[in-house]
Amino acid sequence: MLGITHLRHISLITPNLADQVKFYEDVWGLDLLFQSETEAFFRGAGSENHILHLIEGEERGLHHLSFGMQDKIAVDQAAEKLTKLGVPIVQEPGYLDEFGKGYGFRFLDPENRCMELSCWVEIHTTEWNSKNVNPVVLNHVVLNTTDIDKMVDFYTTILGFKVSDWSEHQMVFIRCNKKHHSLSFNQASHASVNHIAYEVENVDQVMRGISNVRKKDYEPIWGPGRHGPGNNIFCYFQDPGGFVMEYTCYLTTIEDESKWEAVVWKRVPHLMDLWMVAGPPTPEARKAMGGTPDKGWAADKAKK
Repeated sequence: MLGITHLRHISLITPNLADQVKFYEDVWGLDLLFQSETEAFFRGAGSENHILHLIEGEERGLHHLSFGMQDKIAVDQAAEKLTKLGVPIVQEPGYLDEFGKGYGFRFLDPENRCMELSCWVEIHTTEWNSKNVNPVVLNHVVLNTTDIDKMVDFYTTILGFKVSDWSEHQMVFIRCNKKHHSLSFNQASHASVNHIAYEVENVDQVMRGISNVRKKDYEPIWGPGRHGPGNNIFCYFQDPGGFVMEYTCYLTTIEDESKWEAVVWKRVPHLMDLWMVAGPPTPEARKAMGGTPDKGWAADKAKK
């Protein structure tokens, strides 16, 4: 067990930086903290320093996914353990030269995704300027994988995640705290980002978010509805850069680990959407969530 505490932020590479910035600030409900010619950082209504980081690049993809740890000792011990296990290290433990600062390191998972573990990142103590919709935190991220069993083995055995549920052998939902899942993997033909879920306070916020996005001429690609695994309310959209994102709330909280048993959910329409309103994803939605094949920008930079 490495002692990962929570999901912090996602960093995405996009060829549409200007359009992305405008969308997340004016439509999605995030606050722009900092912007340069090549990157932008956004916060949500929670105390986490930032939950979205955009970097300009020629092809869209994942730059890194960041998880929190308790302190420097935990970070250093995690880096030492991963190094001994032969996990490729992209950035050695040290003080981070990025917005929000902190202390951490980066490494690659078996499909060359860059992952970050960090502590001591600056938090927000000022009041959030309430909007019509208030994304609070990054709730979970779903990633496409060519080998779901290998990913489960790495993230549970090496990183200490626990399996919460399966959707047949197509999807797996894994957790690092009491939330049903902070990360999920979907079996696919290539590695890529499937979708990114932003947590809002309640179903009213989800519906207001839908209204906001529609007013800007973006239509949902799936939802609203309520998932079986995790029991969360959802609605999915596609942003100007082609990434799929979700408003979500009411994700299951696992209070008593000793009483929770992972189950295998059938992939049938009434369990994909318990309300039986949204139905299963359309072919267009599935294609959007398939993402762009991503070989990993740091694959050649890692120290092995």
